[in-house]
Amino acid sequence: MKKKQLLSTMAVLGLAMSMTAGCGSNNGNNDGTAASNNKATNAAATNDNAAATNAVASEEPAAPKIAGKVVFTTNRTDLVDTELKNYADKFHEKYPDATVEIEAIKDYDQTTKIRMASNELADISLIPGTVKNSDLPNFYMPLDDLGLNDRIYFKDNRSQDGKLYGISSGSAAMGVTYNKKAFATAGITAVPKTLDELFAAAEKLKAAGIIPLATNFKDKWPLYGWDQEAFIFANDPALHNTMATQDEPFAVDGPHWQAFSILKKMVDSGYVEKDLMSTNWEGSKKDVASGKIAMFLLGNWVVPQVVDNGAAAEDVGFFPLPLDNSGEAKVILASDYYYGIDKNSDNPDTAKAFLKFLIEESGYDDYAGFIPVLKDKQPKLAQLNEFMATNPKVIEMAAENDDYLAIANKMQFDTSAFAQDAIMGKDMKTVFESYNKKWKDAKAAVGK
Repeated sequence: MKKKQLLSTMAVLGLAMSMTAGCGSNNGNNDGTAASNNKATNAAATNDNAAATNAVASEEPAAPKIAGKVVFTTNRTDLVDTELKNYADKFHEKYPDATVEIEAIKDYDQTTKIRMASNELADISLIPGTVKNSDLPNFYMPLDDLGLNDRIYFKDNRSQDGKLYGISSGSAAMGVTYNKKAFATAGITAVPKTLDELFAAAEKLKAAGIIPLATNFKDKWPLYGWDQEAFIFANDPALHNTMATQDEPFAVDGPHWQAFSILKKMVDSGYVEKDLMSTNWEGSKKDVASGKIAMFLLGNWVVPQVVDNGAAAEDVGFFPLPLDNSGEAKVILASDYYYGIDKNSDNPDTAKAFLKFLIEESGYDDYAGFIPVLKDKQPKLAQLNEFMATNPKVIEMAAENDDYLAIANKMQFDTSAFAQDAIMGKDMKTVFESYNKKWKDAKAAVGK
C-alpha cells in the first residue's frame, strides 16, 4: 500500500494564523474534452474554402444533468434538522431538479458496515474507518473526475491502485477544549504547559467544585483521543501500521501505556465525572459550556459544539495536552471521516455534485471547526490561533494500512474500549497482557 507522505506542518496547520495556499489556481479538471478534429484542406481550394474547412471547433461533452434524489448518511445526528438540512436546501436551489435526503445514524460505523455487506449503501456516505483500502473499489466509485485531486490534503489516504475513492471531510488537531470561566473560578491564570501543571490545575478545579475533565466513559467513543496521544509518545505517525509488524505491541511503558496512564491518574484522583457509567456525550457538551465541567480531550471540532450548547465563543479555549514536563507542545493531526459515493448509485452525477458542493461551497468544515481539506482555504476557528501560539510539534497521522486493519478487524480491536479497560482494570499490566495475547492470536489468524 502506498504510504501517505507527511505534509509540511505549516502547510497543513497554518490554521487561522498564516496558512498559505497549498496550490495554485489549477482546478484539476479531469473530465477531458474532445480533441480538435481539424479536417485537411484541399491545396487547390480558395482561401475562403480553407478557412471554412478549418473552422471546425472542438466540442466538449454535454455537462451531466444534475437531477433526481440522492441520500447522504452521516454520523452528525445533532445537525440533521439544522445545518445539514440547510446544505441540502441550498444544493436544491442551485440544482432545482435535484434533492438530497439527509439520514443521520447514531451507531454509524456498525450500521454502515451492515449496509455495505448487503449492498445497501446510501448514494453518499462516510467511509467507516475499518474499511480496508483494497476493499474500496468493491463499494465505492472513483472520484478523480471531480477536479479536486491536486487541491486536497490526505489524497492518498483513501486511494487504491492510483484512484481516489474517498475525500476527507476535514481534519482536526487533538487537544483540550476548556471553559475559560471555569479556569478563572478555580484561580487558574494560564493553561497548563507541563503534565505536573495539568494535574495541579485539575486539583484546583476539583477544590472549586468543578469537574476537571469529561471522559464520556459510557458513550466510549470519545476516549479515542487517548489512543491518538500514543502516536505522539511513539513519535510515529504510522503507529498503528507499526503495530501490525509486532506480535505484542502493547508494552509496559510503551506509547499506549504512557497515554493511558495520564487518563488513569485523572480517574483515580477523582478529576473526572463521579459516575462514569452515567456519562452522556450530548449532556457533557452542555456541562462544559456551563462550566460545570472544565475540559475535554478531543479534536478542535468540539469547540463550536460547546459554543452551540450555550457558551460564549470568547469563553472557550483550546490548548495542546501536555504529555510530560518538558514544556514542549506536541499535537497529532488526523483526518475526520472520508466522503465516498456508492458504486451502485442510481444518480452518480448528482451524488458527485453534492459531494463537491459539501467540499467547496457548503462551509461545513468551518461550521464543524475543522481544518479545511482544501489546501487553498484558511480555517476560521479563532481558537486555533491560541492553539498554534504554543508552536506545537505536529505529527500528521498516516493512513491505516490493510495489514493493520486485517488484524484489528479480526481481533475486533476498539481503541476506545482499550482505554476503558486500561483505566478501570485493577492492574493495567494484566489488561495490556490480555490485549497483547488477543493481538498476537489475531495476527497469526490472518497470516500477518
